Amino acid sequence: MEFTAVIPARFGSTRLPGKPLLDIAGQPMIWHVVQRAMESEALRVVVATDDTRIMDAVKAFGAECVMTQSSHSTGTDRLAEVARILKLSADAIVVNVQGDEPLLPAQAINQVAQMLVAEPQAQIATLCERLMDSADVLDPNQVKVVFSSDGRALYFSRAPIPGHPEGAIGLHHRHIGLYAYRAGFLADFTHWQPSALEQFERLEQLRALEHGAWIQVAVTEQSIPPGVDTETDLHAVRRHMEFMGV
Repeated sequence: MEFTAVIPARFGSTRLPGKPLLDIAGQPMIWHVVQRAMESEALRVVVATDDTRIMDAVKAFGAECVMTQSSHSTGTDRLAEVARILKLSADAIVVNVQGDEPLLPAQAINQVAQMLVAEPQAQIATLCERLMDSADVLDPNQVKVVFSSDGRALYFSRAPIPGHPEGAIGLHHRHIGLYAYRAGFLADFTHWQPSALEQFERLEQLRALEHGAWIQVAVTEQSIPPGVDTETDLHAVRRHMEFMGV
């Protein structure tokens, strides 16, 4: 299995400015994310940023980094630019590893890449996990996904799908924002205008679905800890690292 792991890392986070460079166990957060990606089967791990401070930090610990434009409206657009910079072939598999996931298991990265190897016609692969708590099902920050019996995505929503959580325990799945793409698809995606459903739900994967893209979905083989979106999340990850003796 051959794939490239790309880690988009922006300095300008609204809730946590400079997030990739925040300290966790004596290293910037982006260092931990790079380590998780390097533990996977990726042949190449590349950080993509639009800020020289992040690039300097990444190069200081010896990882590969490329500078991208600051005008991208989505992470997928940034990933497409990286694929062009790296001159990846249309069939090359690119895994988008979020820059705020310092606890992401390497197994999850491998799983999502393997899904595209196993399903040659799919353009995107992603993961989900079952939701067993009705409060999570109703939470608009928990993106839900429904998919066919063979794992092909049917729809993503912030609303409870299917229907109301009562009486539907185990039927709801939370989407996990870890994606694998074919590089050729990324080039196509950048030429499509944002769709009405995408704008309404604030979910860019709906643009792909509306254009007929095949998104393969699977339940994750390993529990995936939450990323870092807030100061509270940051403290939780720091406590976890301390407990693990990192």
